[in-house]
Amino acid sequence: MIASIKGTIKFKKENFLVLENQGIGYKVFVPENILLGKNSGDELELFIYQHVREDALQLFGFLTLEELELFEKLISVSGVGPKTGMNAFSVASAKDIKSAIVNEDPAILKKVSGIGAKTAERIVLELKNKMAVLVGFDGIKTSEEMNADSDVIDALVSLGYQARQAQEALKKIDPEIKESGAKVKAVLKFLTK
Repeated sequence: MIASIKGTIKFKKENFLVLENQGIGYKVFVPENILLGKNSGDELELFIYQHVREDALQLFGFLTLEELELFEKLISVSGVGPKTGMNAFSVASAKDIKSAIVNEDPAILKKVSGIGAKTAERIVLELKNKMAVLVGFDGIKTSEEMNADSDVIDALVSLGYQARQAQEALKKIDPEIKESGAKVKAVLKFLTK
């Protein structure tokens, strides 16, 4: 069982990269933030989830153990496969996904390709207690903060920015800014630097 891989990025495509280690290239499906933030030739270490089916063996990679554990929890829910679980990280950060589950707010999960309203509600229902035990309540956003962040991301997407790009920029602004309109202005200022 492969648990982690450290190597050099040989090349990357739309939803995966090939990570070379000791002359062997591993095709690893990764979240969008890794693809956007890394280039061919960069060194990278990933925590790996190895998915085995009768017709395929696939590797899914994450930068942190926290992301891997959350991914494993997501795919434990009926109706959520590895590719759908990976799509969740293209829409939101691990912290935001955990916050949505703990606050019983499936809105952000509904934005994930492959997750409808019923599946989002099932994820919240099945993982709420597991998430509270896994993370405690440290670093969890309130429902109001989640809604404000979601509004900001929706506004930026409507202006032509990618959801993940908006999500990353939102992390970089002053956390003391609470009002949605002020957040949008701060993120736009950051993005236009």
